[in-house]
Amino acid sequence: MPSVIFPGPEGRLEGRFSPPPRPRAPVAMILHPHSQGGGTMNDRIVQRLYKTFVDRGFATLRFNFRGVGRSQGSFDNGIGELSDAAAALDWVQSIHQEAQTTWVAGVSFGALIGMQLLMRRPEIRGFISIAPPANMYDFSFLAPCPASGIFVQGVADTVVQPSAVQKLVDKLRTQKHITIHHDEIPRANHFFENEQEELMRSVDNYLDFRLDPDCPIR
Repeated sequence: MPSVIFPGPEGRLEGRFSPPPRPRAPVAMILHPHSQGGGTMNDRIVQRLYKTFVDRGFATLRFNFRGVGRSQGSFDNGIGELSDAAAALDWVQSIHQEAQTTWVAGVSFGALIGMQLLMRRPEIRGFISIAPPANMYDFSFLAPCPASGIFVQGVADTVVQPSAVQKLVDKLRTQKHITIHHDEIPRANHFFENEQEELMRSVDNYLDFRLDPDCPIR
């Protein structure tokens, strides 16, 4: 899990990177929650997601958005953070050009940035969005959503209403050529404080399904 520094739009960005274990290994990028609420790449869920993808043989990166940790710049309401994510993916691809597939996973604010990046980068073929802030931001940019993935939401979340995520899921499920999974975790709040095992079980089950060679979704 080497520490890395790579160039971003507003200066250096700090991350942790697990190199590809084999040629053509897929890429996964993990995006952390809102920095104004204390979100960093060392968020517990971010670290769990990182380990999950590393264990499955992905070249995996988690990093701090601008103004967090040793990353330069200052918070930019999502606009600059999307540019940071694009620069991070560029950096991974510059040192692992053989990757055929990319996944993006985001937590809360990171889920918003991940879905925006998904619209701009056709190499992203799978996503994991945990507690996406569907009641705080307009997700209508997903028109159409270009890849299949999963939304995981806590039923007891008082920051992001489960009904807002359900509405987003229902809208995306009307689109053709993608499959949207949706798991709700009973008793889980926005931070999944006492339900992390259930959260990761949901993520692992979905990855088992998607990474199965016989999976119809590609």
